[in-house]
Amino acid sequence: MNEKSKYFDSIRVKPEKDRLKSTAEPQCDVTGCPQPGVHRAPKGRGQDGQYHQFCMAHVREYNKSFNYFKDMSDTDVADYQKSARTGHRPTWSLGTNSEAASPNDKSANGRGNPKFADSFGFFGEKYTDGKWVKREKRQIRNAERKSLATLGLDIDVKPAEVKAQFKILVKRHHPDANGGGQEFEEKLREIIQAYDYLKASGFC
Repeated sequence: MNEKSKYFDSIRVKPEKDRLKSTAEPQCDVTGCPQPGVHRAPKGRGQDGQYHQFCMAHVREYNKSFNYFKDMSDTDVADYQKSARTGHRPTWSLGTNSEAASPNDKSANGRGNPKFADSFGFFGEKYTDGKWVKREKRQIRNAERKSLATLGLDIDVKPAEVKAQFKILVKRHHPDANGGGQEFEEKLREIIQAYDYLKASGFC
């Protein structure tokens, strides 16, 4: 390409006049100061993100007298510093949300608005009869499933029901209840082993 072409400068990312404008140093904000204002200084509270442009001498002078908390009471300063710890964002205590019930509202047992629905049980609790109840989420192992099947029970059975079923099956399959027949001994042995395993694993 011919560098002397009249189109050469216009196809650059920025034309030369704009490049010169962007690289020009700003003037110091102090009236009458001929020095370039290459040093930024914050304008103060209520003007966050806005800056003065000073020369070195004037930015030093400005920084010596700068006080962000000027005209604020000690209480206001303490409140501001406390809020700054969380980036001036609102916070809530653990276990509450934006629709949390008031401290005197016992409708949700102090846990927040009962309108909140945890349909899939991610939080391990459900709201029942005016209170929060912990969900029973126990993972059933394969051996426990087999033991329950041996006793003729499903995985949602309660511990008391396991014990009751065990007693029924023992009486039903005991040799004394079957004329001393040995055909029930193997089944009885399986029932006892299944119950012992469930008991040892803490299932009942």
